[in-house]
Amino acid sequence: MSDVIRVLVVDDQQIVREGLVALLGLLDGIEVVGAAGDGESALRLLEETPAEIVLMDLRMPVMDGVEATRRITRQHPGVAVLVLTTYADDDSIVSALGAGAHGYLTKDAGRAEVAAALRSTAAGQSTFDPAVSRLLVAAMLRPDLPRAVPGDSWSNPDGLTPREVEVLTLIAQGMNNAKIATALFIGETTVKTHINNAFAKIGARSRNDAMRYAYRHGFAEA
Repeated sequence: MSDVIRVLVVDDQQIVREGLVALLGLLDGIEVVGAAGDGESALRLLEETPAEIVLMDLRMPVMDGVEATRRITRQHPGVAVLVLTTYADDDSIVSALGAGAHGYLTKDAGRAEVAAALRSTAAGQSTFDPAVSRLLVAAMLRPDLPRAVPGDSWSNPDGLTPREVEVLTLIAQGMNNAKIATALFIGETTVKTHINNAFAKIGARSRNDAMRYAYRHGFAEA
């Protein structure tokens, strides 16, 4: 990844789209490579203009943000989708994440939050604002599934060790590797090893996958 994060903005409202382009243009290390008014146009632009991140609205004509996210994930696996939308209901959140979005912000977010989210997404981390995180946990928790207890090797699924369960739990809380290392009093290299091992066991390809897994298995609490 280059030092400059290339971003494609997708929003059906012209005034919002132009405002986002102007806002992102003021941020160091961010380059807006294009803007589109619907998901179909965004897919066409990605064929012509490389980008690292698509800043995606959800409710749009022609092709909505969920379907666009699904196609981008499939057709452009190196491109991350960060949702920025007015809607923070659990159906919208779960649909977007199920389609492969790496993070989810509402349009209440300020410039600093958007900038931090773009940089976190470019670094491969999932980003959610606090309100979205609470709704996501409530929507993803399954009361009919047995809860795994860190430290109880019998109840930990997929052969996860107690430490790997702890790491997945902290990932679900939105912690990066440095914060996990501090919380567990271990080095970042050790954290990376636990993450790699856990991801291999549960079939996760991203922190977003790991977060959903942790919610489903009850490692994360609402």
